[in-house]
Amino acid sequence: MTSARILVVDDEADIRGLVKDILSEEGYEVEVAGDAAQARTSRDRHQPDLVLLDIWMPGTDGITLLREWQASVADGCPVVMMSGHGTVETAVEATRLGAVDFVEKPLSIAKLLRTVERALDGGRKRQAATRQLSVAVSAPVGKSRAMQQLRADLARAAGGDAPVLLVGEHGTGREAFARFLHEQGPRAGRPFMHVVASALREADAESMLFGAPGGAPGLLEQAGDGTLFISELGDLPPAAQRLLLGVLESGGWMPIGGTQPRPMRARLVAAAQPAVEQPPAAGATPTVRRDLLARLSATVLRVPPLRDYAEDVPDLLRHSVDRFVDGERLPFRRFGVPAQNRLRNYPWPGNVQELRAMVRRLLERGGAEEISLEEIERELAAAVPPSETLVKQDLLSLGLREAREHFERAYLQQQLLLCQGKVGQLAKRVGMERTHLYRKLRSLGIDFRAIPDDAEG
Repeated sequence: MTSARILVVDDEADIRGLVKDILSEEGYEVEVAGDAAQARTSRDRHQPDLVLLDIWMPGTDGITLLREWQASVADGCPVVMMSGHGTVETAVEATRLGAVDFVEKPLSIAKLLRTVERALDGGRKRQAATRQLSVAVSAPVGKSRAMQQLRADLARAAGGDAPVLLVGEHGTGREAFARFLHEQGPRAGRPFMHVVASALREADAESMLFGAPGGAPGLLEQAGDGTLFISELGDLPPAAQRLLLGVLESGGWMPIGGTQPRPMRARLVAAAQPAVEQPPAAGATPTVRRDLLARLSATVLRVPPLRDYAEDVPDLLRHSVDRFVDGERLPFRRFGVPAQNRLRNYPWPGNVQELRAMVRRLLERGGAEEISLEEIERELAAAVPPSETLVKQDLLSLGLREAREHFERAYLQQQLLLCQGKVGQLAKRVGMERTHLYRKLRSLGIDFRAIPDDAEG
């Protein structure tokens, strides 16, 4: 028998009763709620291990409630969506917002029980990993100059109160660095609230940030004198940008329906892609308004892509193995020297996140204790699509002739763009005789004939 606690949220009383009876027979403790308000109260009071959440409900629907919980509740409780006919696509979309799975109505008892067991097992593993990480938040891993510099920058910024902007590619570990920043400063032990920028929708950004009368407290209140971390700043809707700018300019906010302003006590940390700092194309609107970006850029920390400190890959591999073995009880395996050397020369387009996902797959799959070069080559076989930029392409997976042609084509195409299509300038730039350059462009399939004659210098 299991004593896991499950919250069932559905506006149909017969469905609630049926699911409660089924799960109670299996030994689960079951609470039920008929709408979003009851669900919020029950979740706050009972702290369930799993929530079964119906999509269609009067008032606040399941998708909106899921988005609210993902943005403001940090208890790690998994959510499984329940969907009727014709709403499967919506349920799939819900998994992208954070739901771990969905079951379709009319309910299959066997499918329901399998889904519940799988979701609870996954939740236990994630909570174990979280507990392992919370024992001691480690500094960025690696001995490279890049990581030494980042550690020093984080240590200097940790003691301040000014907003911090972490700029880096997707998957570089910006959230982990934000948590490290939080734990190394005077706000350690205070709340660390993480919100995905796209979750602050135009329609409900104000209530999610400031709270609504009779509803859950807003993110700023929940963060208290801790840290509010906003990931993927470029996805922040205009309404949320306007509200945040007002908070930063005034140093506080007014709760919806309130009469007394609240002071801004939390430190604001945001993460963004490098493109956020680039000026928009002529006539285009910037993804993040310039005045808000200026406020958030009081301290800017740049998180390098993994390819820029590839010498740390062996340390990152060992660190990831230890985390998964200790935190999730996955079987121990180690990377052989040939495998480590191969991965040091892989461009890692998905950065540290891709490395950790690969380590997890290899441990879950099991096999010989030493992970061989052959096993790594199979993993990397189709890892990087041809559309990736040259610096992210895995040329070591190609034969010498193919790799050389691949490099020359990408190199000359990029140089041609820098020369604004002028082949004469290209010849000077790359140090090639013009006739030979024409032959090379033809052999590589680079179309230069569409360039007007008067465009060449």
